[in-house]
Amino acid sequence: MPNVIDNGWLTSACHRPSPNCDERPKDSAINLLVIHGISLPPGEFGEGWIEDLFCNQLDPEAHPAFAELSELQVSAHLLIRRDGSVVQFVPFAKRAWHAGKSAFAGRERCNDYSIGIELEGTDECPYAAAQYRVLARLARHLMECYPAITPQRIVGHSDVAPGRKTDPGPSFDWPLFRSML
Repeated sequence: MPNVIDNGWLTSACHRPSPNCDERPKDSAINLLVIHGISLPPGEFGEGWIEDLFCNQLDPEAHPAFAELSELQVSAHLLIRRDGSVVQFVPFAKRAWHAGKSAFAGRERCNDYSIGIELEGTDECPYAAAQYRVLARLARHLMECYPAITPQRIVGHSDVAPGRKTDPGPSFDWPLFRSML
């Protein structure tokens, strides 16, 4: 079971602090978990470009797809790589910039009250078994730490930004993941 240390960092994760975060609004309790899918370049895995994007270090010359991304300021709390390893960018008490314009259950600005977990993957490519195992373990742990996060409050990016986002996509096996919770 991963441990959260006092300052909101998982002891079991690799830490790569992102500047793309800020304080949550006062009285904004964490009560939502948003699951994302990302690959950089699109459809490619394991090169470390996602980490560079979240830390504002993406080289726009490294790939044609990076030119428009290099100026973005985005982050997530966690990234689960294809092999199940975890990178943490933002402590849980802070607001990561992962959901953008979003709403859940009639409440806008999901970044204010959510934790964002990115899975290295695409809408079309099945996610790895190791990712499901780690995601389920982390989700259970986060539900213990933040009891307002219930299974019904674990959603995809597509659920909070419909029409704008599609991830984690049809390749994400929600029934499998929910059975693992």
